[in-house]
Order: sequence, then structure tokens, then C-alpha cells
Amino acid sequence: MIGWILLGLAVCFVAVLLVRTAQFRPKAQQNAAPQACPVDRDTAVAHLAEMVKIPTVSSPDPSNFDEAQFAAFRALLRRQYPKVFAACTYEEFDHTEMLFHWKGETAESPVVLMAHYDVVPVVPERWAHPPFCGEVFDGELWGRGTLDTKITLLGVLESAEALLAQGFVPKHDLYFAFAGDEEVSGTGAPAAVELLRSRGVTPGMVLDEGGAVVDGIFPGVTSPIAVIGIGEKGPMNVQITAKSTGGHASQPPRHSAVGILSRAIVACENHPFRAELTDPIRAMLETVGPHAPFGLRLVLANLWCFGGLITAASQKLGGELNAMMRTTMAFTMAEGSKQANVLPNEAKATVNLRLINSTTTEDALAHLTRVINDPDVEVKMLEGMNASPYADTASVEYRLLAEAVAETWQGCIVSPYLMIACSDSRHFSKICNNVFKFSAMQLSKAQRALIHNDNERIPVTEIGKTVEFFTRLLQKL
Repeated sequence: MIGWILLGLAVCFVAVLLVRTAQFRPKAQQNAAPQACPVDRDTAVAHLAEMVKIPTVSSPDPSNFDEAQFAAFRALLRRQYPKVFAACTYEEFDHTEMLFHWKGETAESPVVLMAHYDVVPVVPERWAHPPFCGEVFDGELWGRGTLDTKITLLGVLESAEALLAQGFVPKHDLYFAFAGDEEVSGTGAPAAVELLRSRGVTPGMVLDEGGAVVDGIFPGVTSPIAVIGIGEKGPMNVQITAKSTGGHASQPPRHSAVGILSRAIVACENHPFRAELTDPIRAMLETVGPHAPFGLRLVLANLWCFGGLITAASQKLGGELNAMMRTTMAFTMAEGSKQANVLPNEAKATVNLRLINSTTTEDALAHLTRVINDPDVEVKMLEGMNASPYADTASVEYRLLAEAVAETWQGCIVSPYLMIACSDSRHFSKICNNVFKFSAMQLSKAQRALIHNDNERIPVTEIGKTVEFFTRLLQKL
């Protein structure tokens, strides 16, 4: 009798899994727009080439900040987009920040579109073509900033200039916030937030860099996936200091400061933060999962049963999915003695953490202190910021954004995700509930690897697509 009961339970269990899998179907995606959206790609390519030729390299050291280049870039925009400057209120403040205000039919629920025009440094001899040449080779425009993020700035202004020429008036007020110090975690974006807050501006939506249209990120799914960040992890840097007896290296103590520090680092790496199915991950799995092969679809349709399997697999495989499911830590810097035969009194290491929403900076410090468990080791936060709240995927703003994406890159799957890097838009969470992250490009894994890397370049076809996307988006907002 017990055997029959167990068999019956097993049959019911399997039936539940199969029924849920059968009901796990793709969500309805927005149909492609019936009308075309023509853009002047040649002009857009020429404009981006001019932008790239200006080396707006930012630096945390003010003495290495070439003010003339940033001023030249802003002057270039005036020449390229005269209608935007004529129609919008324009302000410069906080060193490099630019803010445009384009009045729409209503000032309620305005929209902020963001980009940054500073770029990271280059090592010219490692590039196949000069890093600020702004030239096209084999159908690709080369130069630092083509991907990160002068392309976004171009897309916003190019579409606005063309729509203004047609007499277009947006439904809601639009703000364009462009920073010149994003790469060094500067003060431009926070200053823009405070300025808007002082004026009583509460955006209904903010859009900045983040996700893209990508291939091959989900097992067995062949369609391109457009991932839209609905939140981003909180950045945090922690210094770990180990202390011991210093002196001459010929008389070492049982454990040197470097040895104690090494033991602390290993303890941290052996005790990672707990993985969990965050809201963006659940939303992503529910959106993309129905397109997966049957075996994986069965697992994803029954997270109530296999959620632990997903988190365990993510830890084993590592990579971006693992990073979206837990607070991560990466030891990136270390220092000890300045001389080989001198024992340091203390050794230091810096660990970079990226916090998910359930981990605060206080939680992270407590975790590191607990796993190190050594009175000779000090754990100190250098700087940190909690993760941003999640945007609402049920909102009108997300729907309009997803429509513009689906209409531009037809056939893609539009999905929420959690951005694991940092952007200036995290500061806007103070005044806006719906902060989204999407870089309007379709990029392969190899192309994504060019961001902050040598030989950065973008296919000229994608330049046109970026302008097309922002044209569609501006018409909807």
C-alpha cells in the first residue's frame, strides 16, 4: 500500500512539473511597427566620427583633465545640432555636466535620457588603428567612445535634431543629461539630480547605458535577447589590513603581515555571499525561459522546485548569471613592504564588492569580518553605496521602452535583467522610481569585450539602428 501511495505521489509530482512546463509559454512581444523609421545614417556616422576624434579622457586627478578637449566637444555639439540648442534650455555646471530641457505638451512625468562623453585612457601602441582616428575600416567606425557612450549621446541628439526639423513636440518634457566625468565616478550626475530636485522635477522615467541586444547568453535560445536593466548593483570598496611584527626579513615571525592577509583573502573567497533568485533574475528567467529547449524549460517553469539547482549551478559556472544572483567580491589591489628584505608592519588589500538589493554595506562588512575572524585583521569600508531599487516592469514607461526596442530590432526577445556594472543613473533613483539601463546597440560577445578595451569600434549599421531606436522612443514618450 505504501508503495502505491509513493508511486501515486511521484506520478502527481511529475504531472505537476509537466503541466507547469506546458503552460510556460513565451510572453506576448510587441509586434514590429508597420511604418518605417528612416534615418540619415551617413550624417550620423560622420557626426560620431567627429565626436570620437576629440580625446575627452577623464581623470580623477584634476591636473590630468584636459579642459580644452571637453570644451571643444561641447562646441562641436553646438555646430552639429543647432536646432536642439535653439529649442531647448541648455545649462553647463559642475565642471562637465550638460543639461538640456525640451518642453513637451506636459511637464508631468518628464523623461531623462542620459549619456556620458568622457572616455577611459588608451595605450595607442596596442591599437590596430589610432584610438581617436574616427575612421571607418571594413564597415566599422574606430575610436574610443564609439561604444561607451558617445554613441548614445549621438543617438539622442541626432533623433531630436531630425524630429525638431519636422516640427515634432514630445508628449512629456524631456531632459538630456550628459556627463563628462562618469568614468571616474564624478560629481556631474549627482549635481544634475540635486538641480532637478531643487526645481521640483520628478521624472517618470530615466534611461541610461546598460543592457544591449545580445546573442548566445541563454542556453539553447537562438533569438537575440534585448536585456533592459531594471536595477543595478551597489558599488563598494573595502580595505583589509593585516598587522604583524615588522623588521628584517632574516628574522621572520611565524606569520608575517602578508601571510595573515593572504589567509584573510582566502577565507573571504572560500565563503562567497549567498546566491538568490533576485527579482530581475526571476523576471528574466520567466521571459526568456519559455524559448529554451524542453529540459531547461522544465526546470525554469518549476523554480519552486529547482530554484536551488539554478543557484548552485550559477556558483559552479560563474560568469554574469552568477554575478546577477549574489553580492560579489573581487580582490583587486594589494600592498606590503616597499623592499624585498623588509618585513612590513602591516599589509593591505582592497576588495571590490557589487551588492545586490538584499545586501547592505553594513551586511557586507559584517560578512567579511565574520569569515575572516581574526583580531589582527581590520576590515574598513573605503566607499560604498547600496544597490538601486528595481524599476517597475508593469509600468507604462517600461512598455513604451520595450516597444521601441522590439520595433527596432525585430524578432528579439525583450527581457528585464540586473545590471552588474555601475552607471551614473544610479544617482537618479533618488528622484525617480523607473530608472532603466539599455545601450541601444546589438553587440556580439566579442564586440561587448571591446568596451574599455583596445580597438574599440562599432559597425556603422548599428549607428543607424541607435538613431532609429531613439527616434521611435522620443515619438512614444
